[in-house]
Amino acid sequence: MALRLAGFAAAAFLAISPAAAPAAFFWKAPDLHGEPVTGAEPGILTGTLPGATPAELRAALVWNLRSGLNVAALQCQFEPTLLTRNQYNAMLDNHRAELANAYQVLSDYFKRTDRKNGQTKLDQYGTRTYSSFSTVLAQYTFCETASEIGAEAIFAPRGQLYKVAENRMRELRKSLVLAGEQQFRFWIPPQAAVMLPPLDDRCWKNGKLRSRRNCDWIAVS
Repeated sequence: MALRLAGFAAAAFLAISPAAAPAAFFWKAPDLHGEPVTGAEPGILTGTLPGATPAELRAALVWNLRSGLNVAALQCQFEPTLLTRNQYNAMLDNHRAELANAYQVLSDYFKRTDRKNGQTKLDQYGTRTYSSFSTVLAQYTFCETASEIGAEAIFAPRGQLYKVAENRMRELRKSLVLAGEQQFRFWIPPQAAVMLPPLDDRCWKNGKLRSRRNCDWIAVS
């Protein structure tokens, strides 16, 4: 009996408590899903990593995912229900070890390929990565996509954040391109031309339009 009452109470609480709704954007977003990536595909990572091993590309994918969700945490606070900031902080805590390893692997890559300037190139790469996720025109699409990916990231098993990066990075990159409402298509008819009389003084006499060359009415659209 006690268990039955407890179950009823829990169900009642869930029924009256506010649900964790998805993004409060009243539109149908574009379908941005794509094939999984390895990091070697054009346009997925920031720039290219010549000579990178599969492990180094995987580390770069994880770091690009972290950077993208970090930008979303800062850029998408205009809509609190997206939870991008909370998701990002939770991801840092849940996947601390994997993120630290990804950074170390990337650091070793730049030192391996340029022993003298490796740290500088690593810093430059990080800056370019953050900048590559900045958007204004496609902010709604980016923020909604980042929210969905962030939710998946925090629940990914530890040590498997790279799988989220492989499966969703193409989608995150595509969200940076402006796209509009997908449910309804609006057609704006061309504006009708307005006819204006010529303003040249020689075309007028005593308030009347004279029939002269180049004194026709002008169509303005």
